[in-house]
Amino acid sequence: MSLLAVENLRVTFPTRQGPSEVVRGVCFTLGRERLGIVGESGSGKSQTGRALLGLTPAPGWASADRLEFDGTDLRSLSARDWRRLRGKRMSMVMQDPKFSLNPVMAVGKQLMEVLRIHGAGRAEARRAALEMLEAVQIRDPERVFRAYPHELSGGMGQRVMIAMMLVSAPDLLIADEPTSALDVTIQIEVLRILDKLVSERGMGLIFISHDLRLVSSFCDRVLVMYAGRVVEELRAADLGQARHPYTQGLLNCLPQIDGDRRPLPVLNREASWAE
Repeated sequence: MSLLAVENLRVTFPTRQGPSEVVRGVCFTLGRERLGIVGESGSGKSQTGRALLGLTPAPGWASADRLEFDGTDLRSLSARDWRRLRGKRMSMVMQDPKFSLNPVMAVGKQLMEVLRIHGAGRAEARRAALEMLEAVQIRDPERVFRAYPHELSGGMGQRVMIAMMLVSAPDLLIADEPTSALDVTIQIEVLRILDKLVSERGMGLIFISHDLRLVSSFCDRVLVMYAGRVVEELRAADLGQARHPYTQGLLNCLPQIDGDRRPLPVLNREASWAE
């Protein structure tokens, strides 16, 4: 049974030349699995993730023939209904934690707020927040709990943001470059946490990334996006056997340790891929 069903998702922004679609006709289903979305910057990955949570920034708008989460039609939700879903059952790790965390609120209070809004007591929320900070490999969770975002490094802020999105154990997590600012060892620990939630709790994960090698080893399936469209969908284990020339071009641009790569490969783009 699918947790999320998306048909003909489109995200549009007004411009001086008229409406511009940045996501065009995206279709996929998500079970309780790890789905990777890859592509270049500007391909529509992040806007797709935001649209799924009703977070398309104004004056843009999102539309779809079907947008259903666990039997709920997301297209008809009120602002109140969205608040009930976000944080508790659906969460998103944003790409830049420095702009996602509230600069005038202590980290611990922000983590507790997620649980308090959905009915947890103060003591329970504090305990869960500290446990999650420790789970994302923060050595002194009590200090970070009392700290403000500007007192944290980029990697530390990223871990706090991941902890905030995971503290309520959501059914669907959209992770937009969740490990980009982390050291390799911390990256592995965070991926273990995500993998545990998917395998043990049955969470659905949409993992947005530029790192094709990471996606191929961590995810179950992969969507490849180009110019707002999905150009290829395949099993992550089969990413090396991709058929679409765009996916092949992305793979060819990955650095190789062995062998001479001269001239350096260039990613060729065809206008027909965006049609």
